[in-house]
Amino acid sequence: MNHEEALAVRREALVAQSARQRSAVIAGMEPLLRQAAAFDRVVASVRSHPVITGLAVTAVALVGSRKIFDIATRLLTVYMLVRRR
Repeated sequence: MNHEEALAVRREALVAQSARQRSAVIAGMEPLLRQAAAFDRVVASVRSHPVITGLAVTAVALVGSRKIFDIATRLLTVYMLVRRR
């Protein structure tokens, strides 16, 4: 085997190793990509409704996050009861 053939064999081995590593990295990143996509949907929703977002931020600043959570929980409960009928 001459030098060029040895280099070609070595190159093929490195390309195969690179493909395996790339697949492993992509498989490891899958959960992160799903979370990033969900976050992107939230950001897109916030950007498309700036007035509602501003009102929500103002409400949290004035009332407090714990109180807002309690009110939202109660409203959700009422909504589910009304929707069930």
